[in-house]
Amino acid sequence: MQKLNRTTAGVNTDRPVKILQFGTGNFLRGFTDWIVDLLNEKAQFSADIQLVQVHGKRPASEIANQEGLFHVITRGFQQGQTIDESRLITCVRGATNPYLDYAGFLALGTNPDLTWIVSNTTEAGIFVDPSDRDPDQTPHSFPGKLTALLYHRFTAGDELLNHDLHVLPCELIEGNGEKLKSCVLEYAALWKLPEAFTAWHEEWVHYYNTLVDRIVPGYPSDEAAEIQQRLGFQDDLMVVAEPFHFWAIEGPESLKEAFPAEKIGLNVLVVPDLTPYRKRKVRILNGAHTTFVPLAYLQGLRIVKEAVDDATMGSFLKGALYEEIIPSMDMAPEELIPFAEAVMDRFKNPFIRHQLSAIALNSISKFRVRVLPSLLGYIRKKEALPGRLVRSFAALMVFYRGRYKGETLPVNDTEEVMAFISDAWSSDDPYETVPTILANLSFWGQDLNQYPGLSDAVIQEVKALLGEELVRRA
Repeated sequence: MQKLNRTTAGVNTDRPVKILQFGTGNFLRGFTDWIVDLLNEKAQFSADIQLVQVHGKRPASEIANQEGLFHVITRGFQQGQTIDESRLITCVRGATNPYLDYAGFLALGTNPDLTWIVSNTTEAGIFVDPSDRDPDQTPHSFPGKLTALLYHRFTAGDELLNHDLHVLPCELIEGNGEKLKSCVLEYAALWKLPEAFTAWHEEWVHYYNTLVDRIVPGYPSDEAAEIQQRLGFQDDLMVVAEPFHFWAIEGPESLKEAFPAEKIGLNVLVVPDLTPYRKRKVRILNGAHTTFVPLAYLQGLRIVKEAVDDATMGSFLKGALYEEIIPSMDMAPEELIPFAEAVMDRFKNPFIRHQLSAIALNSISKFRVRVLPSLLGYIRKKEALPGRLVRSFAALMVFYRGRYKGETLPVNDTEEVMAFISDAWSSDDPYETVPTILANLSFWGQDLNQYPGLSDAVIQEVKALLGEELVRRA
């Protein structure tokens, strides 16, 4: 079998490098690079990407060996159909490691075609490292590297200065563009860069808050040989991604022309405000996970798809989504229902074995952010209790009890949370335990016993779940 490279694949493209991508990992290659490759094909975007390693001091030899080529294997369930298809990505030019070639990295900033900067350096990647005091040495942090590159561009000459740069960070933190810009300005102050640089930076470098969503499991180790046989190449960089993708960019209408992904049917939106899209994702996608996971686990289910396919849990989840979570929200149903349908498809993906125990990590804080707003929003709007979300709340408390029907449960949370709930369950009496947990201000930000009927409803659901265990104890 031939090794994948531009000669063996017959790829001979000649596009300018318009995009600098900080991060060589699975997500960006299965998300951003896939989108750009489609733009090149369908929208004459004519852009190649230069990757920048942000972690480690080992050369990106795999990317070099394959001359930037790799396949994205799109696998999943969508609109009643199983999807299993591949695409050869040809828009990646190569990868640079700033630790091994700092001068070469800085030179990337003098590229006159450079227009876009994309990043995904993990949620903890956008920070200022106070030890980065000398811009002549490779900064440790991603914002430090970016500042050094931008300053090098600034000092390189007038012909580069009157050219807009658009920065699209994909890190999963709120206000990622604003935070990245703030870090760059902190580095400019730390390094005492001239005011002319900050003035140029303010006028010509544009940062956008973004929200991204796609599951990219990465290299399919268990099926690599079979997939490579089908592709006809040895591809050591192929990544698997689900069909669903979403990218919301908070920016002006003009950005739609510059980055025309929506025009070719991709789920990429330029919007004036990310807030409703972030709320939609947290309340529906993340909220659905957190709503059904503890109850599904108590019923003996262990995998997301397995739980959604189960008649009882599948019905419970649909009811929670369409009859309680969506009605609790202030967005128009036509904006929420298609997203909820896509979420159900994503949960049914036969190619991803998503463990319920992994989703259950730190469920107390997740419930507060993802589910509690829907529960309280339903009470506010309907003046009634949402029965399924109440049952989910009860299942969460039983799950955190740590034992169920003779089985030890995989509860994993902070020491403070674990100690409090362990103490709350010391009597094993729901009439004592439930009000105690509901009253914890550090958990919920308020005493939930103030909502009429909520404590009693949760107690009854807890009793129903524990059933014989409470009887035997009595």
